[in-house]
Amino acid sequence: MDTVALAKRRYTTKAYDASRRIPQATIDALLEQLRHSPSSVNSQPWHFIVADTDQGKARLAKSTEVGFAYNTPKILNASHVIVFATRTDMTEAHLQAVLEQEGKDGRFRSDEAKAGQDQSRRFYVNLHRHDNKDLQHWMEKQTYLALGTALLGAAAYGLDATPIEGFDPKVMDAELGLRERGFTSVVVLSLGYHSEEDFNAGLGKSRLPAADVFTFL
Repeated sequence: MDTVALAKRRYTTKAYDASRRIPQATIDALLEQLRHSPSSVNSQPWHFIVADTDQGKARLAKSTEVGFAYNTPKILNASHVIVFATRTDMTEAHLQAVLEQEGKDGRFRSDEAKAGQDQSRRFYVNLHRHDNKDLQHWMEKQTYLALGTALLGAAAYGLDATPIEGFDPKVMDAELGLRERGFTSVVVLSLGYHSEEDFNAGLGKSRLPAADVFTFL
């Protein structure tokens, strides 16, 4: 797979063909790739809400009605929409759940290795909770790693995609009951196939030259 070609080909879709749906097998594969996204110390501080019905997408679109109406069609006309939510705290229950899952998946060859992994993860969590005092931001950074995974994955499956930060997270959280579940919405990803009216589909991609963005030591 030529990942460079994928990166150059993908772009932010501005208008979707509402008549086209992503095959179930494709969306299932993409979600499995999303589930395997990397995160610092395997913290996985995320939850993903997937809407593929008109009713579900309409619920998500409520968060764009005031101040972000230009994004409403990108949600309503897409085939699938994913809300990327981040934990509002790194709870003891979550830390234990991740550790136990790692054990079930054969990550530890000894009790000492398991204890070491637990200690290492807690070190970074407490570093951001107590010293850096940026635990929420740190967890959101991990969620954006998942977004990057999904964007490249979408391109690999021939899908168009739009990452959307233009929405009201308070409205989204209330609509989905996220705060009560210990999460908050941080970014939305629309997926599908662009329409003929998508002006951005025919525009050339623009990035700063390599000389401006790389320093070699």
